[in-house]
Amino acid sequence: MKRRAFISLLGSAAAVWSLAARAQQSERMRRIGVLSLGFESDPDYRGAIAQFVHALASLGWTEGRNIQIDYRYAAGDIDRMHAFAKELVGVAPDVLFTASTPTSAAQTRSIPIVFAQVSDPIGEGFVASLARPGGHMTGLTNFEPSMGGKWLEILKEIAPAVSRVAVLINPETSPRGGSYYSRPIEAAASTLGMQAIATPVHVAADVEPAVKSFARDPNGSLVVLSDAFHSVNRKLIIGLAAQYRLPAI
Repeated sequence: MKRRAFISLLGSAAAVWSLAARAQQSERMRRIGVLSLGFESDPDYRGAIAQFVHALASLGWTEGRNIQIDYRYAAGDIDRMHAFAKELVGVAPDVLFTASTPTSAAQTRSIPIVFAQVSDPIGEGFVASLARPGGHMTGLTNFEPSMGGKWLEILKEIAPAVSRVAVLINPETSPRGGSYYSRPIEAAASTLGMQAIATPVHVAADVEPAVKSFARDPNGSLVVLSDAFHSVNRKLIIGLAAQYRLPAI
């Protein structure tokens, strides 16, 4: 009896494996578009992409077997990012993955989008609400505008003499042109007896002259907003803060 049951079990398992194999063979290759404002050679971005691919594999989606992933790295260039966005839309992927506010805004309404590291998805019009995104976009946000005020409080704690703060902003890439964080920063500055100075930069070449000019007067500090542009240029910004001895956050 046990022998017959064992043989029957093996037969059933073989049938299931056969069906699964045929299903995998006939499964359509899915396509994912990935748009990043960063550099392909950036170890942080490479590490994040490795985790992305690993997580997909753990869910049964393996690159080259049942998915194809098209990567585009804009290397901090906004114009290139827009060109890559159109290019990705042109290959008609099943879903797009974006990792910042500007890359998410550069996409289309005709393809589902999953985003990460978007500061203000409601204010940007990406989703209707956090509880019910609606539309064609969903994703993750881990930012809160009130952080702007806390940044100034921390700066004042570590450098009590600070009375001026340059708020580094790229209006093209910062949420709501920078106002998402700058308003809480300005409110906190008045409470702490500090002067908040909006310091716009548009390309990497703007950063050093802006920081150098601000650093000419004493008791200065630097706030670098959560922004894809600043993330891409973080080594430059950190180096300049050290060079000009500006407490920075």
